[in-house]
Amino acid sequence: MKTVITMGLVAIMLSSCATVFGGKVTAHQKTKPAAGEQQREIRVGALIADVLLFWPGAIIDFATGAIYKPKR
Repeated sequence: MKTVITMGLVAIMLSSCATVFGGKVTAHQKTKPAAGEQQREIRVGALIADVLLFWPGAIIDFATGAIYKPKR
């Protein structure tokens, strides 16, 4: 029983706000801008939620690109 609870807590802690609630990650969000190109904008609400609720999940959001706003 302890193992199931521990695995559930780890899964919740490692989930991230923008990855879970942000929708599909686009190619624009995944691609790092080249030198001289405009930087990607960060979803401020998702960043704040990551810091307050899912603090280790912010790493996942930046790694997957989900923290960045999709191109319009």
